Amino acid sequence: MIPDRRCFLLQTGRLLSLAALAAAYPGAALARTSAYPFGLGVASGSPRANSVVLWTRILSDPLNAESVKEAPLLLRWEIAEDEAFKRIVADGATTALHELAHSVHVDVSGLRPDRWYWYRFMLGDAVSPIGRTRTTPAADALPTRMRFAVASCQHWDFGHYAAHRHIAAEAPDLVAFLGDYIYERGRYDLQHPDSPSGRGDETITLKDYRARYAQYKSDLHLQAAHHAAPWIVTWDDHEVANDYANDRDERLDDNFMARRAAAYQAFYEHMPIRLTPRPAGAHDFTGLRIYDCVKWGRLAQFHLLDNRQYRDYQACQRPGRGGSNIVTARCSDRLAPTRSLLGPDQESWLANEFARSKARWNLLAQQTLMAQSMSVPPAQSRDEDRFWNDGWDGYPASRDRLLNNMTKHRLANPMVLSGDVHTFYAADLRQDFSRPVSDDNPIVATEFCGTSITSRSRAQSITDQIVANNPHLHYGRSDRRGFMMMDMTPVSSTARFQALDDVAREDSGVSTLASFLVENGRTGAIRTG
Repeated sequence: MIPDRRCFLLQTGRLLSLAALAAAYPGAALARTSAYPFGLGVASGSPRANSVVLWTRILSDPLNAESVKEAPLLLRWEIAEDEAFKRIVADGATTALHELAHSVHVDVSGLRPDRWYWYRFMLGDAVSPIGRTRTTPAADALPTRMRFAVASCQHWDFGHYAAHRHIAAEAPDLVAFLGDYIYERGRYDLQHPDSPSGRGDETITLKDYRARYAQYKSDLHLQAAHHAAPWIVTWDDHEVANDYANDRDERLDDNFMARRAAAYQAFYEHMPIRLTPRPAGAHDFTGLRIYDCVKWGRLAQFHLLDNRQYRDYQACQRPGRGGSNIVTARCSDRLAPTRSLLGPDQESWLANEFARSKARWNLLAQQTLMAQSMSVPPAQSRDEDRFWNDGWDGYPASRDRLLNNMTKHRLANPMVLSGDVHTFYAADLRQDFSRPVSDDNPIVATEFCGTSITSRSRAQSITDQIVANNPHLHYGRSDRRGFMMMDMTPVSSTARFQALDDVAREDSGVSTLASFLVENGRTGAIRTG
């Protein structure tokens, strides 16, 4: 590939063309299959009131792409109102193309709002696992209840995916995955190691990324969480490369845009998402758009963000390096008023969504902790305050604009859902984190940040110091792995921090570390457990 933006734009256009071809290509029908072809399970996502995306990838041996011949394959699919498939409401055929790793995306429309459905795929005589999915409520409906899971950061080398088994057992209406679905480094095999293998076997090419997704998606607990409910997904850095920003990685690799294009294609091939068509007459199509808005009737609106693809580079980078580091308050570039984590187009889109929203609860599903989190030890002077420049602390003007827009548009019950930092946090968001809450410095939104599915974090003693040094952080636990569960009604929302007993055990139990209540019309979380 030509390592420049033009190549990337051409690659994105090629994905759109291939996706259209898959829906129309006649393919080859098989009478019998020699090996079970649905080794990666099935998934659904991007739900709407009348539609949902169904996904699978044909691969009998998860770490051997050659276990599937290059020829296109004709799959049949069905979606029904019952698990026994006695009331089939839609069916059809689609083609799995070699050019898309024999993955398929079926956007099923004409469904009824606020309904559970069951779906499956067939290839020859082989039948996939049955997945459960659902549509969102109608736009004018106010549901009495919604339950969803929030998860992120699942490094294969650092433990088992018992958290996903517990997510499936919760029977959620939705799963929101906030990034680092894969990690670009680690060994390739189908056994979660007993100890981490370090940073070897780096994923670079499209073939590499496909193999990495196949490795992760071979896990039966992860498959179970996909089979339980539709997902909404965004990415963070490790779906491509550590701490990348826009078109630059931490090594300043001249070929990075080719690598990013490969990673984005593999992400599409393995996630139940829609491709956004390139606008007619557009001259600057910047890539695979994943930011989105998912409405749950009038109860909730999810604003799903992308804080990697469009961001400015991290402030005050080390000479000859990209990526992140800890900077002090003396880093004036960090405070530049034009700097953005989301990019101007996404910021404008988000402000417009705030202005139009009629939802009771407005949820920002995004990658990393938004609350200010000054590093420890505490500084002796304000000039020595230390900040991580890869997160929102590295883009305070962008954060200010976002919080200002919440206030300007009188956004109802704004709540930020975060991941990335491998720590449970409950926090208040306000314009000036250096001053206490007051009439001219109110709490603008509540933030709940989830820990990782498996990925390691800092010592709890350090997190305790961070919480003590940042009074708007009301809770912090970095010593446990797990996920968040959210229960929403028109009058209140409850967040539960669900922690595994032992991430090294596939049969690990789970318990609630803490729970918080947010009341309709009142910002700020109330500790309830």
